[in-house]
Amino acid sequence: MAWSIAPVLVAIRIGFNQGRSRSTFQGWSLRWYLHDPELSVLHDESLRQALLQSLEVSTLTMLVATPIGVALALGLARWRGRGSGAANLLMLFPLVTPEIVMGVSLFLVFDQLFGRFVPITFGTTTQVLGLVTFSISYVVIVVRGRLFAIGKDYEEAAMDLGASPAEALRRVLLPLLAPAIFAAFMIVFAIAIDDFVISAFLCVQGCETVPIKIYSTARLAPSPSLNALATLMLVTSLAAIGLAVAVQRRFIAKREAGARSAIEDFARLEI
Repeated sequence: MAWSIAPVLVAIRIGFNQGRSRSTFQGWSLRWYLHDPELSVLHDESLRQALLQSLEVSTLTMLVATPIGVALALGLARWRGRGSGAANLLMLFPLVTPEIVMGVSLFLVFDQLFGRFVPITFGTTTQVLGLVTFSISYVVIVVRGRLFAIGKDYEEAAMDLGASPAEALRRVLLPLLAPAIFAAFMIVFAIAIDDFVISAFLCVQGCETVPIKIYSTARLAPSPSLNALATLMLVTSLAAIGLAVAVQRRFIAKREAGARSAIEDFARLEI
């Protein structure tokens, strides 16, 4: 565990280096974040653009993939007819497919299919569509896990009390799924902002994300500003995952507190 974290910590430390060297540490500084007039993340237009592109792509992917994944999870969890098993296996396909195969396949689809019948330019749109295709399975897994934990009792109780299936879904099931949906939002965001392979295959010019920018620049004359940019991306990903975990824990604590309160109320009635 410590061995896997050590290179990340070294890279983060170089991002705070006073000098330009990436091998010798010369003192702590925010030069590569703010102060260098040409090469810092704040002043370098290409680094700023890469950071904004990553945030835009990951946010759009999150907003598109999560609702679709939630709908698929609900459908697959409730579907018991012929073909449901095949549909469930098909949903896991992006998870077991090597990402480079997925990237090449998506490139060919957009180039051959959409290129002939639908005018589409390789850039933000194709990156978002590709990442949505790749990340929907994660949403389905997260939400379905919560669906299995909830069961059908709450929906059935609501419908027994006169609610329609749509009302039971909107007023009962979706609030119970809220923590899982929020966690899915954050997981998709973290996956998309960190993706390199699919984003690189589906980008031509003017759509470099942070991973693509780091890879293309590191082969030339890299400066510690790349480490600073990578650190910002790492902090953003960790913040998204941490926020999802915090919401889950808060929900569990609130549910346990509610259960204890109900038990205490019942005990008082018995007395």
